[in-house]
Amino acid sequence: MGILDGKRVLVTGVLTDSSIAFHVARIAQEQGATVVLTGFGRLSLVERIAKRLPAPAPVIELDVTNVEQLESLADRVGEHVDGLDGVVHGIGYAPGGALGGNFLNTPWNEVAAALEVSTYSLKALAMATLPLMRDGGGAIVGMDFDASVAWPAYDWMGVAKAGLESCTRYLARYLGEYGIRVNLMAAGPLRTIAAQSIPGFEQFETMWHQRAPLGWELTNHEPAARACVALLSDWFPATTGEIVHVDGGVHAMGG
Repeated sequence: MGILDGKRVLVTGVLTDSSIAFHVARIAQEQGATVVLTGFGRLSLVERIAKRLPAPAPVIELDVTNVEQLESLADRVGEHVDGLDGVVHGIGYAPGGALGGNFLNTPWNEVAAALEVSTYSLKALAMATLPLMRDGGGAIVGMDFDASVAWPAYDWMGVAKAGLESCTRYLARYLGEYGIRVNLMAAGPLRTIAAQSIPGFEQFETMWHQRAPLGWELTNHEPAARACVALLSDWFPATTGEIVHVDGGVHAMGG
């Protein structure tokens, strides 16, 4: 018996098998869930990565900035499952000019792109999948990076994550009537494709080793993925609007 036995889960954000979302999908399947993936851009790549999961998982195209794809998402997911019990938001993006210490000079169009893809998309995805969840409730879990402080080089992505945290709380308020819980998992730095595209990412690596009381493994995605799966399960029936930190304890430490 797994903690997701019989659950139907949509997982976004799988790029490679180093993506946190990939490991969420893997553990979700191991815990009994039926998983559907979404992909953006090179679907063939996501389909190839999907074959590395314990069981085959269909891949649906989703660009969270494309209104038509969002409006048709429920119908397309419905071709594979008859409803959803969980949705994983693993989507984030910021143009290069919005990162790496360029905060004061980033133009609005690049800031807007970061906010649309990394923040507003949580609400857009929630509304697109609501028709599949409104009768039975369920859980939406997003991926965060602690936005309570200003990090070096993270810049407008940090602002976008702060917005994501606030968006989570408002979604928790408005989706509670449907029995839908909305929470975030805030991981420490992990060596994913997205993270390694951030200029100065190595600063996080050094700092985390020094400050994490439990220690921190940059290549171990298991703790973060397990937390997401736990939040998808029925083991958190009265938790919503919450941020679960999986960072070795760094968020709770002083300087």
